[in-house]
Amino acid sequence: MQVKELMCPSVATVDPQDTAQSAAQLLAQHNVGALPVCGSDGGLRGVVTDRDIVLRCVAAQEDPAKTPVHKIMTRNCAVVSPAADVREAARLMAAHQVRRLPVVEDDKVVGIVSLGDLSLSHSCDMEAAAALSDISAESHPPEM
Repeated sequence: MQVKELMCPSVATVDPQDTAQSAAQLLAQHNVGALPVCGSDGGLRGVVTDRDIVLRCVAAQEDPAKTPVHKIMTRNCAVVSPAADVREAARLMAAHQVRRLPVVEDDKVVGIVSLGDLSLSHSCDMEAAAALSDISAESHPPEM
């Protein structure tokens, strides 16, 4: 199964110059945890997550109304092609410790695929479970 069969093709994006506050409002409005950051040409510049806003802006005592997204976004993020096999998407998520991947074609964001999307595909149950296990293992600090 290809990524294009599972991805969400309608994706809210944010401009690198938009503020962290406007990004947070978009996250809430669309009930998502991540937004691709795209330039005026539609090209992917990075991804901003709710976690980026909290840790890199709020916790750093920056003003979300004045902090541009480009200062807090994650750059050089992993991406996947719509023609890629869903197992490749799961592998990328595990390798990069992410739950969502922008889907890029011809240097433009055409969708987003999440770990939840992969779990809906019975053809990659094992890969989705393994990716979640790998991501979750890195998210929890070792017990003392």
